[in-house]
Amino acid sequence: MNAFLHWFVIIISVGSFLGCWWLIRWSSKPRPGEAPVGEVTGHVWDEDLQEFNNPLPRWWLWMFYGTIAFGLTYMVLYPALGNFPGLLGWTQEGQYDQEVEQAEQKFGPIFAAYAAKPIPELAKDPKAMEAGRRLFVTYCAQCHGSDAGGAPGFPNLRDSDWLYGGDPATIKQTILDGRNGQMPSMAAAVGGDQGVEEVANYVLSLSGAPHDAAKAEAGKARFVVCSACHGPEGKGAALSGLGPIGAPDLTDNTWLYAGSLGAIKKAIIEGRQGHMPAHREFLGENKVHLLAAYVYSLSH
Repeated sequence: MNAFLHWFVIIISVGSFLGCWWLIRWSSKPRPGEAPVGEVTGHVWDEDLQEFNNPLPRWWLWMFYGTIAFGLTYMVLYPALGNFPGLLGWTQEGQYDQEVEQAEQKFGPIFAAYAAKPIPELAKDPKAMEAGRRLFVTYCAQCHGSDAGGAPGFPNLRDSDWLYGGDPATIKQTILDGRNGQMPSMAAAVGGDQGVEEVANYVLSLSGAPHDAAKAEAGKARFVVCSACHGPEGKGAALSGLGPIGAPDLTDNTWLYAGSLGAIKKAIIEGRQGHMPAHREFLGENKVHLLAAYVYSLSH
């Protein structure tokens, strides 16, 4: 915060409290022409309801002064006046670190005990899986859904279709280090608009979806440029032994984005950019181990 904003905040904040104090003092003073205290003011409602000139009770008035004193004290103790850090030295980062440390002391041994078990064994522990489910809902449901059913661009974790592999070690590595799936635009490589149309129909034919047979046959030869990632038969990198590059199997009916002709053409023309963030630094290996066991249990 620059110097102008620093003093602007101080002046507005302190001025507001002083203004409240002045307003209370000013409104408490008698006015010329007012009815004496305890007498009616002359205002009448509903024929017989009269207003008396009675001041606020003193205890109520002192409550207002008390709130002003509390507010001023708070601003001195805590960082509420521009760049002034407050006499107590409190920060939200320090508060967060303190709460994390307390949580680690309380729950760390529990996660450590879970981490000592192999993932397949841990996946059979109902109590552990309930804890894993809570981790999943907190950190993973935003993308994969609360039921882990996935969404366009975010894979379903309940089936047996895996981009990188569904074994315990691979799932854990995925959560720890994240994944970056990149498909470049292939429109020029497959021969422009006509090539895109033909390859898209060939891709549809691989999974038995409705397609134009003539275009699919023509697209089969063009598909050779795609086989470097998806394999010569379109079974994906994981099943074709091409390594953990995340190219999906095109022969099943599982689609990360969509399986319509338009969606496939869009993927070929524009490419796809998928990113899953790493959770190693954020969650730590013990929590990730439990989370991986939960994800493993969903499809096993």
